[in-house]
Amino acid sequence: MRKSSIRRTCAALAAVTSLALAATACGGTTKEDVESEGGSAAAGGKADPGAATKKGLTVGFLPKQVNNPYFTVADKGGEKALKELGSSYKEVGPSSATDTSGQVSYVNTLTQQQVDAMAVSAQDPGALCTALKQAMRGGIKVVTYDSDTKPECRNAFISQASAEDLGRTEVRLLAEQIGYKGQIAILSAAQTATNQNTWIEFMKKELQDPEYKDIELVEVAYGNDDAQQSFQQTQGLLQEYPKLKGIISPTTVGIKAAAQYLSGSKYKGKVRLTGLGTPNDMRKYVKNGTVEAFELWDPAKLGELAARTAVALASGQITGKPGETFEAGAMGEYTIGEDGVIALGKPTVFDAGNIDDFDF
Repeated sequence: MRKSSIRRTCAALAAVTSLALAATACGGTTKEDVESEGGSAAAGGKADPGAATKKGLTVGFLPKQVNNPYFTVADKGGEKALKELGSSYKEVGPSSATDTSGQVSYVNTLTQQQVDAMAVSAQDPGALCTALKQAMRGGIKVVTYDSDTKPECRNAFISQASAEDLGRTEVRLLAEQIGYKGQIAILSAAQTATNQNTWIEFMKKELQDPEYKDIELVEVAYGNDDAQQSFQQTQGLLQEYPKLKGIISPTTVGIKAAAQYLSGSKYKGKVRLTGLGTPNDMRKYVKNGTVEAFELWDPAKLGELAARTAVALASGQITGKPGETFEAGAMGEYTIGEDGVIALGKPTVFDAGNIDDFDF
């Protein structure tokens, strides 16, 4: 059990990035996720922004979990971009979102296959480092997307949005719904998930603002991005904390499972739920009054940007150093930030007023 402290909110909600397609599980870190690790993005040599885009490259995508709807959508975005760029796409990965040793094995497999670049969503910030560094020593460019490693273990990281934006705005969304008063809980994915833990830290920092003095964070529960476990964790939270007023679930698997439980229980409309979800998963729960508002980014665009960054790195147009810029096709120009972080954009908030405008 945990008690909330209190602190000042920093950012107003922003709804910017255009969205499309379908998804179901979350991830993602940003520069804030790794700033305490020190060091900078692994970048070598000098960038040549005018270099021709190489064709015939092979880029391997290694998601946290294959056959996960969220990563299927993200990786298809990468596949589409690579086809447009004249390069090849391949996907490998574990069937479990907590099989870290399996991810390491797949990094080694891609290295042995001598791909030109790999895009990796890391299950753990440090566990893949030795294997990824070996890949980079062999000339393979490494991009992380959705969930980061330590900065020195890759060339660049594609962040869905600012970790601070995601953590703080989810607290604000829920606080508004419960009138800034009452007990709340967080339903996360795995305890080792880099992105989840970073967002939760920013949630706790946000709760330190005096504005939230009457809100108490009682527990962080873990559903391991498994629908049944997340459903059971939601049930357990409500049994243990009968005065619970709200739940934040920063994972699309978790928020959907929690909404499913709430919608069929006596808590519907009484216990508020927000977090990161997809419009198609959450539409019926918004329309039946279980959920008032939630947020997310476009996973297909995340995968596309990872692919375009990988090709730009392999072409020598960028090295991953802060300040470098590159063109990402129709997505426009991007600038590499501190520690090699490239931010996709701001999260979009979905509610009854706009949810039918989106299909993913």
